[in-house]
Amino acid sequence: QVQLVESGGGLVQAGGSLRLSCATSPRTFSNYASAWFRQAPGKDRELVAAISWSGSKSFVADPGQSRFTISRDNAENTVLLQMSSLKPEDTAIYYCAATAIGSNPYFTSIYYYLEDEYDYWGQGTQVTVSS
Repeated sequence: QVQLVESGGGLVQAGGSLRLSCATSPRTFSNYASAWFRQAPGKDRELVAAISWSGSKSFVADPGQSRFTISRDNAENTVLLQMSSLKPEDTAIYYCAATAIGSNPYFTSIYYYLEDEYDYWGQGTQVTVSS
């Protein structure tokens, strides 16, 4: 059974930084694209950033542009989200997501935008940015 476990959330002052980590198990689970989504109170869940299995292609949504970076370490089955210059509006529960891409090499450089395209989700980690 595939499991995603997020860590690294917490309380930080505006302007601070956090690094979120998503650990995927079992180790035999491979060939998957990944993403971070977030959901603030009273709002819909939204895409934060996405990355292909190879790591060669990635995308950061507008709110995090120039402040957030997504990366991955496939040897460790880990996906990271480095967040800097955090703002109170970044306060949300952050979710890691993964979707299997199969064995076709073409899909190793593809990332996905939509929630419905992701098969596996973590439980989320709370990020709170104080002003």
